[in-house]
Amino acid sequence: MKIIKANMSHLSLVAPLFDAYRVFYEQDSVLDQATSFLKERFVNGDAVIFLAMEGERCLGFTQLFPTFSSVSMERFYVLNDLFVVPAARGKGVGQLLLEHAQVFTAELGYKGLALETARDNPAQALYERLGWVKDEGVHYFWKCIAPPVG
Repeated sequence: MKIIKANMSHLSLVAPLFDAYRVFYEQDSVLDQATSFLKERFVNGDAVIFLAMEGERCLGFTQLFPTFSSVSMERFYVLNDLFVVPAARGKGVGQLLLEHAQVFTAELGYKGLALETARDNPAQALYERLGWVKDEGVHYFWKCIAPPVG
C-alpha cells in the first residue's frame, strides 16, 4: 500500500469514496455533485487530497483544507475528511493516511492539523494514539439559511 497526493487524474477514484464518506455522515448520495465539488478543489488548488492505494485500487482518502490562525499567525490545515472503504477498515489505512498528513504538514512548517468528528466516531482512539489532543473548548457554528436582512 502506498499514499499518493491526488490530482485531477484521480478524480474518478476519489469521487465515489468522497460520496460514500458523505453518506456515512447521513447525507444523500449525489455522486455527480461530489465529483463537481472535488473537481473544483483540484482546479482552484484549495485542498490537498491523499489517497491510500493498493495497486490500482483506492482504499481510502483524506482531504486537507489550508487556513490560518490569527492568534499564532501561522498556517495550518483542517483535516476535513478521512474515509476508508469498509473492506479495508482495521488494516492500518486510516493510520497511514493520518501519518502522511502529519509529515506533509510538518515538512511545510505549518502549525499543525485540526479536525472535527462525530462524537461516536470510533476513529477517535486512533487520533489520540497518534498524538492528537481533544479540544475541550466550545465550538459554535452559524448556519446561513437566508441572507441577512438590512
